[in-house]
Amino acid sequence: MTGAENKVKYNIKNVHVAKQTEKTTEGATTYTYDTPKSIPGAVSISMDAQGEISKFYADGIAYYVTSANNGYEGDLEMALIPSWFRVEILNEEQDKNGVLAENADKTTNPFALLFEFDGDVKAIRRCLYNCTCTRPSIASETKEETVDPGTETLTITNSPRKDGLVKVQTGPDTADGTYTGWYNKVYEPVAVTSEAAQTAEIKK
Repeated sequence: MTGAENKVKYNIKNVHVAKQTEKTTEGATTYTYDTPKSIPGAVSISMDAQGEISKFYADGIAYYVTSANNGYEGDLEMALIPSWFRVEILNEEQDKNGVLAENADKTTNPFALLFEFDGDVKAIRRCLYNCTCTRPSIASETKEETVDPGTETLTITNSPRKDGLVKVQTGPDTADGTYTGWYNKVYEPVAVTSEAAQTAEIKK
């Protein structure tokens, strides 16, 4: 790595969501994503890693140790969840009068979650694949001397896709085009090749 690394991160912003579609043909699963849509008003995010460490003991020691990667789970707090998210992701239905109806028989749709943290050098942009979420709670408070806006929270589960992909994030060496176009479409990792293969490709 040749680029400058951030020393700190702070301030979540630029939250985007892209609906995910999964298709399996002849045993092969592919994923496609809608164009990411912005959700303004990010307040906080806290996603804890999921997975346990398993130990196999032999010869009086931990002979074999594995750590399962089951993705992440936590809360995303926003100023207000927009109506389009309720329709496209939470699967609420809008009737001819523009009223959103929630139906217990409707399941939520998976999506990719994109966002970034500011850094002292450059913002770190992330994308979490194969996310599902709960419905936000209904809550508010009466107005007093000052107005304190309420927020809405989604509990999100980020599970590995069938190909094992969990998340991606930008780094100090991320290409400029990839970085600036992060929110134009959901990023899919390119195959990692050896240094010799990359050099040969450049010389072509």
